[in-house]
Amino acid sequence: MSKLFIIPSPIGNLADMTYRAVKTLETVELVLAEDTRTSGILLRHYGITRPVTPYHQHNEHKVLQHLVQQLQAGKQMALLTDAGTPGVSDPGFLLVRECIRAGIPVECLPGATAFVPALVNSGIPMNRFAFEGFLPPKKGRHTLLTRLAEEDRTMVFYESPHRLVKTLEDFMEYFGASRPCCVSRELTKMFEENRRGSLQEVRDHFAEKGVKGEIVIIVEGKTA
Repeated sequence: MSKLFIIPSPIGNLADMTYRAVKTLETVELVLAEDTRTSGILLRHYGITRPVTPYHQHNEHKVLQHLVQQLQAGKQMALLTDAGTPGVSDPGFLLVRECIRAGIPVECLPGATAFVPALVNSGIPMNRFAFEGFLPPKKGRHTLLTRLAEEDRTMVFYESPHRLVKTLEDFMEYFGASRPCCVSRELTKMFEENRRGSLQEVRDHFAEKGVKGEIVIIVEGKTA
């Protein structure tokens, strides 16, 4: 029976792969990988030998219908992105939507997502939060930040290392330099860091020390 499995992959520590995810990858007929080299390391680590084909933001529109046709013909596939849960600031949404439209079963396994541990260990209220992912680098950035300046929920962002300091400076401009925040980097890895403080304090730290690794930024919402 055809089915698309969405498989979360470790965000750093390979031991965070779930037993169910490993067993599922061992049974599918094709693995769709955002980066075949990255997924190849994971598959070899667990001794999984399955056919792998690229599926990423640069080819997803081109290969989408072909993959759906294979699924309709009875093939079972698994989607892997480089780290975390596919579809969360990663490729996956288009394929899931098209499978649902075509009546193809989709099953998403639970597993790693970077913003969850970052949010939980930030010390910032998490009963209500807004996930914003990556900010637009230019077009629409001012409009979005102006709107988010009034957001009273905790906000969650992803950012690249080379843009972190600039983004924190933008947050200081729109949210105020004293707004509490937490920047998490290298989550689950040996040099994991969770830097907490005001936007000004955290910005100064990374401006001085430099930045490496994948980044999650947690910012407290506007208070009365």
